[in-house]
Amino acid sequence: MTTMTDTKPSALNAGVVKIGHFRINRMGFGAMRITGDGVWGPPADKAEAKRVLRRAVELDVNFIDTADSYGPEVSEQLIHDALYPYEGLLIATKGGMQRGGPGSWSSDGRPQHLREACEGSLKRLGINQITLYQFHRPDPNVPFLESVRTLVDLQKEGKIRYIGLSNVALEQLQQAMELGEIVSVQNHYNLTHRRDSDEIVDFCAEHGIAFIPYFPIGGGMSSLGEKVIQTIATHHQATPHQIALAWLLARSPTMLPIPGTSSVNHLEENIAAAAIQLSDADIAQLDSLSD
Repeated sequence: MTTMTDTKPSALNAGVVKIGHFRINRMGFGAMRITGDGVWGPPADKAEAKRVLRRAVELDVNFIDTADSYGPEVSEQLIHDALYPYEGLLIATKGGMQRGGPGSWSSDGRPQHLREACEGSLKRLGINQITLYQFHRPDPNVPFLESVRTLVDLQKEGKIRYIGLSNVALEQLQQAMELGEIVSVQNHYNLTHRRDSDEIVDFCAEHGIAFIPYFPIGGGMSSLGEKVIQTIATHHQATPHQIALAWLLARSPTMLPIPGTSSVNHLEENIAAAAIQLSDADIAQLDSLSD
């Protein structure tokens, strides 16, 4: 058994996954929560947001995930201000969403919008090429492959290096792979919400594609499920949230959780989960908690 007092918090404890030619520690950081309420506007404490980003790097996180729609534009700018020139880091961002206000999101997969979004991200991040650019969400009003072709064109133009997809079904992933290399998939996936993407997780593992689960902690567990998780957490001297992250790491060798937070203390707690080694019995109990 590995307890939370056995190891110093470090993303190195999670092992690695390859994204293109990059070796990424399998505990990243999702930079959505460093913005204001409703993922809108600046955070209440910009200095703290920057401290969180810098502390993540100190804890060996080398994958930071963001999007132009987080703020909008706020998250990318904070990442630039805190971490530029990103030595040893892979900064991944996304395009394909529009914001109408706090908590308001709408898809926009038009080629023109994706090009404008990419250019904006390049400028805010202060770079000439985005290492991983992800299509944020398929737009029901635009043919999916038309949007993907735009990313392929941007890749050919040298504005992005690698292409990722988010919020996609397995069929869409397979279609996109016919147009070019897809190195990552980012879908809603956690201990309590997995049915929709279970087959995609396995497909990604088989094809060496990083699977990036957003909302990795989850919620809405039944009282029985909460009891199971708490029992396992107590055994490992951990929190239920840490067990949820440890389960994700055990679920697939290409799993790359990106828990986000606006708190340094919470960040350290999340990264510490990388050291938890669940037993086969633990995993079997957690696997049985289907959504």
